[in-house]
Amino acid sequence: MTNQVVRIIRVNEIDEEVRALIFELDSVLSAEYSDEQRHGLNLDQLISPNMRFYKIYSGEAVAGCGGAALFEQFAEVKRMYVRPHFRSQGLADELMNHLERNVLDSGLGILRLETGSRQLAAIKFYLKRGFRECKAFEPYSNMKPEHIAESVFFEKDLSGIE
Repeated sequence: MTNQVVRIIRVNEIDEEVRALIFELDSVLSAEYSDEQRHGLNLDQLISPNMRFYKIYSGEAVAGCGGAALFEQFAEVKRMYVRPHFRSQGLADELMNHLERNVLDSGLGILRLETGSRQLAAIKFYLKRGFRECKAFEPYSNMKPEHIAESVFFEKDLSGIE
């Protein structure tokens, strides 16, 4: 865990910090996956009514971001990213704890996500956090198979979270 003070702040408007984080994340993903294999939300979607999107700070530095899109039956993790030099400091855990509590407070008990098959550190993180691999869910289950060929789907039952 980092010795810095950690703050998590909800994003209500797209600022330069959010733009930079999403640009970094997109750069990483575009090096690994074709356009049709990437399913990240665009900047405007990050502040849509059903979205809860956050920045996490370590001290005064913005270290990462992530959010949860709220649907009728479940929530979906979107745009989870921690900058490389802030990794292994517990920040992803802090952010995921925050997302899970927020989803529960919204009245939902299932948290799902889609990630790329080459995102091995992310997959390891999600498994460590209690997510289990699952079948493709909406909207992915209606996509052409070639558009989700590199996708891995996970879900977590939040009923045991305090």
